[in-house]
Amino acid sequence: MADVTEQSLSIPMPAGTAGGYFYRPADADKTKTYPGILHLTDIFGIREATRAMAKRLAGEGFCVLLPNCFYRDCEPPVVDPALKPGTPEAMARIHELFAALTPEDMTADAPAYLSFLEKQEGVHAGAMGVAGYCYTGAMALRTAAACPEKIAAAASFHGGRLYTDEQDSPHRVLPQVQHVGTRLYFGHAVKDGSMPEDAIRNFEQALADWGGIYESETYDDALHGWTVPGRDVYNEAQAERAYAKMTQLFRETLAV
Repeated sequence: MADVTEQSLSIPMPAGTAGGYFYRPADADKTKTYPGILHLTDIFGIREATRAMAKRLAGEGFCVLLPNCFYRDCEPPVVDPALKPGTPEAMARIHELFAALTPEDMTADAPAYLSFLEKQEGVHAGAMGVAGYCYTGAMALRTAAACPEKIAAAASFHGGRLYTDEQDSPHRVLPQVQHVGTRLYFGHAVKDGSMPEDAIRNFEQALADWGGIYESETYDDALHGWTVPGRDVYNEAQAERAYAKMTQLFRETLAV
């Protein structure tokens, strides 16, 4: 693992300014560059655990941007740490965050994040990747669709509502994702109310109909949110497997 630097920064966005963090190998500069990756948090936003995840990924040889996706609503912490998971107060806050980041917002924000990322020192001037967790699993897919000329790989872990009957369902943007060279990865949870088995089957059929390169799998004994340390559903063994799949995907598609 490479030594990594962390930088707090502000990102100009279509609807204001998003705070965030930028991680890069310590030797990244104007002459030694690394592929860029947009790392999107789960619904609970930027916190120590997600910063550690982004920093670890940068140590693999990537420049990683970790933005506050919910900048329209508030700065981190986007959910009060004192709120107990599952309580009416916590659920009400989560529903507020759902409303604060719409599908239209995701599509509008994607080019701004990538444009900012590619301008940072040490970022390779080539294809980039994106990873999303929980609510932003859909945003990872929408980013690949909104910026097909820039995204070569997109990964989603325990992404919710990737397939619905609604007109703005994430699966409907698949035709906008480039077929040639672009790879998609989806790691699903078991017993996930936001992505039940029938939705996974329908989503995988949509992926097959899309015709591009993809992988979609369900992780045994892994509940929704299993990849993020600190959550009560964290599954270390399966989180490490998910991390290995993601880093492999990015290494194979974003080589300098």
